[in-house]
Amino acid sequence: MSPSSPDPRFSPSWSPRSSPLPALAVAGVGPVALALARRVLEAEDTALARWSGVAGPGVLVLLGDTESLPWVEGVVYLGRDAAAPSLLLPCTLAPDVAPSLLERALITRAQAGTPLAVLPRTAHLVPVGAARPLSRDTVRTWLARQEGP
Repeated sequence: MSPSSPDPRFSPSWSPRSSPLPALAVAGVGPVALALARRVLEAEDTALARWSGVAGPGVLVLLGDTESLPWVEGVVYLGRDAAAPSLLLPCTLAPDVAPSLLERALITRAQAGTPLAVLPRTAHLVPVGAARPLSRDTVRTWLARQEGP
């Protein structure tokens, strides 16, 4: 997975949603991604078995059912807007453009598989279609690479 940044010429504003989307994923960037990975390593096997994920340099996205998704300070919960089914958008934020237009623009920009996790505050687009079941070894290896020698 290679997260990419949206084109700065197409940078919609975001405001609070009138009704939050149900969470389908949780994402962290930078130190938040590291904290999220540590939280995953502390989880029970039954919780771990309910998640799949993708990761890249400094970015971690976990997919799962709403009730099981972990929390750490600073994560972004993502859900699906029916008007933009190929995007996972922040549950509590709405773009100032029609979601369907945003979807077309971001898919064109990303040139990656869908769905795309959209992280507006850090300007990341993360293709999550290749999400795989989590294993402690994989998460541990990713975390070690991120933390460096």
